[in-house]
Amino acid sequence: MDFGDDPYPKYAWLRAEEPVRHVLEGEGLYGVLVTRYEDVRMLLSDPRMSKDPRTAPADWREAGKGRPLEDRTGLGTHLLTTDGPEHARLRRLVSTAFTARRIEGLRGQVQHITDGLLDEIVPRGRVDLVTEFAFPLAITVICELLGVTTADQEVFRRWTKDFRRWTNKTAADPTGEEDARPVGLRDLLGYLTELVARRRREPADGLVDALIAARDADDRLNETELLSMLSLLLVGGFETTVNLIGNGILTLLRHPDQLALLRERPDLLDSALEEMIRYDGSFETATWRFPLEPIEIAGTRIEKGYPVLLSLASANRDPARFMAPDQFDVTRAENGHVGFGRGAHFCLGAPLARLETRIAFEALLRRLPGLALAVPIEQLRWMRSLTIRGLEALPVTFDACPRHQ
Repeated sequence: MDFGDDPYPKYAWLRAEEPVRHVLEGEGLYGVLVTRYEDVRMLLSDPRMSKDPRTAPADWREAGKGRPLEDRTGLGTHLLTTDGPEHARLRRLVSTAFTARRIEGLRGQVQHITDGLLDEIVPRGRVDLVTEFAFPLAITVICELLGVTTADQEVFRRWTKDFRRWTNKTAADPTGEEDARPVGLRDLLGYLTELVARRRREPADGLVDALIAARDADDRLNETELLSMLSLLLVGGFETTVNLIGNGILTLLRHPDQLALLRERPDLLDSALEEMIRYDGSFETATWRFPLEPIEIAGTRIEKGYPVLLSLASANRDPARFMAPDQFDVTRAENGHVGFGRGAHFCLGAPLARLETRIAFEALLRRLPGLALAVPIEQLRWMRSLTIRGLEALPVTFDACPRHQ
């Protein structure tokens, strides 16, 4: 089933007619797609569901080269491919470094980066909000968080763009060999390796240093686990923010009454952001899961190890959970979306994404009056990815203002 640029009508049909659907992805990757809210919500935190691809059938593992979708970097197991005590150990260690206080401490930097980008944009009257605002905002924040020097940030951005293109491509076609990784990705991983080594020699006060120092009694992250965590922060840290800004602005432009209400009542921004995540969030599906024992979902028996995809996008539009789910409503209260997952694997970077996007949307709505699409909506292109939902570009026009206004 081809879901295309607008998957939501097909998800509505699946929820009603085939809530557990057998699917084929890439060449040789198969599984079932679960689309109803209650089923998705339950399975996201069900201890019977493993995240470790080693529990999948051998032919499936071979098609995906052992770590499909979750790990194509060659960095071994990590938070997205572990369960139980192993996952709890990693999450506990990382959480001692990736704290709410550390994220909140970035607020001033995020505001400064956002204002600097918009200072360059507001006199122009036209911008691609994905490539010229959302991406540089997200990757600069990640650089600040990791302690990447200003001199290295431009090449770091190029490597990360390479990484982004490659991960989106291999998510749709996960059968390529690891040696086919682009030079930019290999350089990026080499840089991260050297960054860790340099911070061991010359400690500073960044997240890398906190991860190096993270410990639980006598336990700490080993070198591979450190690099895996940094790679996850890169992918999750900028993809979530970039796509939420792009998807959210497009949603507002398609609902001018809601955009006008949000401009009139900026106190609704927090509920509006949660509604954007529900209505058209950054992730279409959660990453693969594998039952540790036979389970039954919506009358369908799923055998042990059989691959399962949980559609976050479909669950967030389920009329059994949300009133008028296809209506975008910035005043929606008690928004129980699953856009960041749930349970032990709830998105570790959700607080950072919320901080960045809140600051970004407040500034965009305030500084870009007359915001409108610069091209017909039919010309917009969505990335072809199994898990990620985001625009390749979002050209917009607005009323140009003098610099620093």
